[in-house]
Amino acid sequence: MDRRFLFVLGSARSDGNTELLARRAAEQLPPDVEQQWIDLAAHPLPDFEDLRHDSDHVRPTEGEAALLLDATLAATDVVIASPLYWYSVSAQTKRYLDHWAGWLRTPGLDFKTTLAGRTLWGVTALAHEEPEVADPLVGTLNNSAAYMGMRFGGVLLGNGSKPGDVLKDTEALARAKTFFARDAPLARFPYEAG
Repeated sequence: MDRRFLFVLGSARSDGNTELLARRAAEQLPPDVEQQWIDLAAHPLPDFEDLRHDSDHVRPTEGEAALLLDATLAATDVVIASPLYWYSVSAQTKRYLDHWAGWLRTPGLDFKTTLAGRTLWGVTALAHEEPEVADPLVGTLNNSAAYMGMRFGGVLLGNGSKPGDVLKDTEALARAKTFFARDAPLARFPYEAG
């Protein structure tokens, strides 16, 4: 299967620092690697409704949920580009991940089986100088990948608060040049690492 990257933009602001950093990393991908960019602010998902015990799930066939489901299933690499909001992913990003729970239970979809072995990546910009404050965001993505049987390529961190600040973070821009070239190991829950 040829590599196909899905970039899920989870910022409340277009062309924000996280998106700028993700685009810098994406520029390094070979030209034959297909890229699809979906901005969750432009394609808002409805609130997730947990119907696990109440009804059968039906595959969405139209609207934003169908767009994101189809794009996720078609991707070999899913890149969550979410700014650090209150030390985790944005509300839009969390809503997207919540929809995974419904897609897991949709008959005939085989969502978990399809994503198993594929790679989840993260890109985030944070205003703090200390990268440890992004640990909850990293944990959310790592644990989601581990649950799905996916590989986890880690999170590309950049520093920036005002629009365009991340372009002054020379270390983050240097990491962006090789971020997607790294081998992504199979994700493991923290308790499995020992």
